[in-house]
Amino acid sequence: MTTTATIARGAGRVSPLSRQARKGYLRYLLPGAVGFLAVVFVPFLMNIGISFTNWSGVGSPTFVGLENYRRLMRDHFFWSAFEHSIWFIVAMAIVPTVLGLFLAAVLFDYIEPRFGQRVSSVLRAGFYLPQVLPVAVAGVVWGWILNPYGAINAALQQLGIDDPPNWLGDSRWALPSVMLVLVWMQLGYGLVIFMAGMARIDPQYHEAAELDGASWFARFRHVTVPHLRPEVFVVLLTTAIAALKVFGPVYVLTKGGPGNATNVPSYYSYSNFFGSLQVGYGAAVATILTLVVIAMAIVFIRIQSKNEGV
Repeated sequence: MTTTATIARGAGRVSPLSRQARKGYLRYLLPGAVGFLAVVFVPFLMNIGISFTNWSGVGSPTFVGLENYRRLMRDHFFWSAFEHSIWFIVAMAIVPTVLGLFLAAVLFDYIEPRFGQRVSSVLRAGFYLPQVLPVAVAGVVWGWILNPYGAINAALQQLGIDDPPNWLGDSRWALPSVMLVLVWMQLGYGLVIFMAGMARIDPQYHEAAELDGASWFARFRHVTVPHLRPEVFVVLLTTAIAALKVFGPVYVLTKGGPGNATNVPSYYSYSNFFGSLQVGYGAAVATILTLVVIAMAIVFIRIQSKNEGV
């Protein structure tokens, strides 16, 4: 009888470890959860509510149901903005990932062993510098460089090209020019992550491949790249989401122009919010963009989980 009562009292008692874990959850997770609710989740729900209205930002909104979303389906500017986002995914995710992998391998396998870690670190910091520069500063500098009278056109004229392109003012060149700037901005992000991942690869794999007569590129392709698969997924996911949400470089360089040549969903939502004062329609654009970002993140995470489980 005494043993049964002791077990019952022990079952109802919370262990010190459980109390400590609960305090840890409250101390570290609760502030983040409150911040997420206040800054992300609640505003997103409010944005969804506004997307069902016709509102200029002043006065009372008028409920219009799905009219804004039906309008989106017929809006050529909306679809062209998403088409430009696909090109920006190429510029911010695919190209920097491929180039970052190659350059990281060159720095890790060639530069660091031959010239020392200090030289490799300086070069790595140089590639990463665009990531820490304010977008406004980088955009203004590139605006000067790509100006019709800027450094690039001055160099082209010295080479004998009398009528160089208006890089940001011509609809044929504006999108490739902005893509070039985005590649420059994103290249260092993946490079730093890939170099950190290369440090965890067991050197014995490379030594065994070298003994088998594999060239450097063969070792890079069959040893380095497969072992960096988790890092590649992380870089592709984060940069693809950043490409869908890109706003600052477009705003600073072209403001979506000339015409509609570089417009993207985030800037299109902004222009409807604050330009034409169609707040409900801008909220609908932002809602669709958020759902696309969430869907992309889910797809990437499931692919990564599937590959890790193999």
